[in-house]
Formats: sequence, structure tokens, C-alpha cells
Amino acid sequence: MKDFLTLDDVEVKDKTVFVRIDINLPYDEAIRTVQDSDRVREHAKTIRELADKSAKVVVLAHQGRKGDADFIHLDQHAKLLEKHAGKEVQFVADVIGERAIEIIKSLNPGEIVLLDNVRFLDDETEEKTPEQHLDSQIVQKLAQLADIFVLDAFSTSHRSHASIVGFTEALPTYAGRVMERELTSEEKALDPLGVNVFVLGGAKPDDCLDIIEYMFVNKPGAIEKVLTCGTVGEIFLLAKGYDLGIATNEFLKKKDFLKLVPQAKRLLEKYEIEIEFPVDVAFERNEERKEIPIAELPAGPMLLDIGRITAQKYSSIIKNARTIVVKGPAGVYEKRGFEIGTKLLLQAIANSRGFSLIGGGDTLVAIEKIGIESNYFSYISLGGGALITYLSGKPMPGIQALKNAAKRK
Repeated sequence: MKDFLTLDDVEVKDKTVFVRIDINLPYDEAIRTVQDSDRVREHAKTIRELADKSAKVVVLAHQGRKGDADFIHLDQHAKLLEKHAGKEVQFVADVIGERAIEIIKSLNPGEIVLLDNVRFLDDETEEKTPEQHLDSQIVQKLAQLADIFVLDAFSTSHRSHASIVGFTEALPTYAGRVMERELTSEEKALDPLGVNVFVLGGAKPDDCLDIIEYMFVNKPGAIEKVLTCGTVGEIFLLAKGYDLGIATNEFLKKKDFLKLVPQAKRLLEKYEIEIEFPVDVAFERNEERKEIPIAELPAGPMLLDIGRITAQKYSSIIKNARTIVVKGPAGVYEKRGFEIGTKLLLQAIANSRGFSLIGGGDTLVAIEKIGIESNYFSYISLGGGALITYLSGKPMPGIQALKNAAKRK
């Protein structure tokens, strides 16, 4: 039974509904243009549904951070939302001023407005409790104009910012469709029934080690095998005593990842049966891919991928998995010839009958580059850093505020 309310639990007709979404988009500084993304497309579905149900829709969002090149107005975002929603989206170059208030008050059922970048407000990004954020500018000025608050921004729910948690104390609060799908999919992936496999790679091993530690300690039934690759696999190889070679060791030292080796050793001491690490690796020699078993380490060149034997071993484990959680590629998939490990694992996941939850970011880019249709995977998260926070068991203020609001209903 879910512990939060959704749009299925509320009548929105003729009501003013504030919707907090996350359409913080990649920005091309040279041409001063934001790039379209799946986030816009998915959030547009929530907005369209509300408008179709005759709600007066007020959209809240942000772009960039103060001082950065992508800290801009949201006029381009309004056009992208309009394209995907198939409905007019009026942009308001204001957040809490007279212009914004006037337009919100004059909205008709079915109309949609996007207010400007909420981070233009000085106190938006202050980390405060929901109760403290009742005094924030945006809540003070706008809450009285709304009937309902819809939190659809899972990907920013690890932030305790005013527009994320403040309205949850002042208004009846519901999960939007993006939030609902994220939470439902992640809970399904962590179901303790059957063989649950985590495939952890990419270039951020600290996140992955935190996930492993939290899951084994707090949700042991939801994680039975961890298949490490990428930089994560290299950290575990070091923890097992293998010398990876000068180039790879220098890279890990430069990135300050060597500090993670003691944590990896502790994890292997407790969970050696559950944690798999590569049995062969690949690097470039004379402009060609070369694979060696780990017994032949160290390698002179930098390690760029897992070997085919590792990929086959991991694929056989994936084949029998009930759920598969994926975070990060197996190697440097951007380099020709070294997408092989990532491709073989993603193909195994796509062919699996298990429920697959794919962490976005580099994994999504790899899926697109390799050419696997996204519909072969059960759910591709839009969460980014928020998904990692969630899987690591760290506080998610937005989600907690959503659940607290449901208890008060």
C-alpha cells in the first residue's frame, strides 16, 4: 500500500493547482539555448492531465544555479512544455511579484502558466525544514492563491528547498505522475522476493559503495548479487590486492578514489559471495582492444572496459534475476571498441524477463549510443542524483514531506 497520495486521490476541476517539476536542462552557452529532454516530455504529461481535467495549472521550476552560465529565464522551457503538452503554456517573467499574482488570479480552468526561475528568489535554495519554509518568500506570497500542490520533481526531492517542501505544509499535497512512477518503480525494484541484482559501474564509485553498504545492512532481502564494473570494479580489484597498472592507478589517485579502497575491503570481508568483480579487463594497445585475465595484471595502459568473459559471467547472472538495478556503464563506452562490455550487459538486461530499473545519466546515453530501444527496459529513471540518494538510504526531504502530507489528509 502506497504511503503517499496521487492525482487519482483528488478532484482538480476548477481548482488552482501548483505543480513543481524539474526541467533543469542541458544548456549550450555558445548559442544560449536549452536542449530538450525526456524530463520535459514526461512532466508535460502531468501538466496536460491536469489541464484536461479543467485545473488552473501554475508550473514552478528552476534552471541552473546563481553564478553559473545556465542560470537563465524559463521562456525557452515554456515553449518546450507547450510542444510536449500539446497545449498553450504562458510564460510569466515573474515569480512572486504583482504580475505573477495577477495572472494566477485570472487563470481559467484548463489554462497553464509557467512562472520564472524559482531560484531567482534569494531564499529558495536555503536548506530548511518544511515548517521553516512556511516563511519563505514563495510560500508566503503564493500559497494563499492555490488549492492544491503537486510535487512531481523526484529528481530534486533530495533538496529541502522552499518550492519543494514549503508548500507541503500549507496545501493538500499529491504526487504527480513522474513522482508516482519513480517511487513505484524503485519500490518494485527493491522487492525482497526472488533474485535481485545490482549492476554498478560508471565513474562515480563513491555513490555505488554507499548503495552497496546501505542495501546489505538495511535491505538485505532486496540485494543478492552486485556486479561491479567500470571504476567501481577497479576499486574492488584494488581491494582484492590486484595492481591495476601505473596509468589506471594514477587516474584513480587523481580522482581521489583510492580513499574508497578501505571501504571496499570491509564490504568484501562481509559480502564476498555476493559481490562480483571483473575476472578479465580490456585496454588499448597499438590502437586495438586487448583483453587479459586479472591474473595477468598489472596492465601498462589504462583499463577501459570489462572483458568478454566477465560480461558473459554477469549476463548469466542477469538472465536469472527477478529484478535488475543498473547504475553506470561497464567501461568507456564512448570510445570505439570499448563499448562491448556495456553493450553485452545492456543486451542481457533487455532480454531478461526481470524488472529492470535503469539509472539515468550516462547509462541512458549509453543505451541511446548502442542503439537499444528504451522500451526493452521496465523503467528508466529521470532521478539522477536523487535516485542515488534514494538507493543509498540518505534523507529525501521532498519525499518525506509528501508522505507527511498524506498522513495529515
